[in-house]
Amino acid sequence: MAYDGGFDHEKLDVYRLSTEFQRWVGPLIEGGLGTGARLSAAKHLDDASTSISNNIAEGNGKRSALDRCRFLDIARGSALECAACLDVLVARNRLDAGVAQEGKAMLVRIVSMLLKLTDRLLGPGALG
Repeated sequence: MAYDGGFDHEKLDVYRLSTEFQRWVGPLIEGGLGTGARLSAAKHLDDASTSISNNIAEGNGKRSALDRCRFLDIARGSALECAACLDVLVARNRLDAGVAQEGKAMLVRIVSMLLKLTDRLLGPGALG
């Protein structure tokens, strides 16, 4: 039986973009950003990029809006961590600044989409 993409989180544009970012990061990590050096930024980039998608999926499965938003906020934090990791890799001459900008452009969109989704879930004035 073929899988039809029946999970709700798979319908979210931000989830699809987060997996596209993981697809973008994969060759960088596998290409040896951290090879030959103790470069935790490469490992952290791998972990944080995975955390974005995982937290979007987990949050989307929560029943209350506040629980959903908590996980979306974690996903947003992970996206910001990815941006910082890209900066570190550029600063340490392990990644070209132009390549990093490609990834950061995706991250800007992810962060923006997560903020809008959170705002939509909480509604106007939900937190006072």
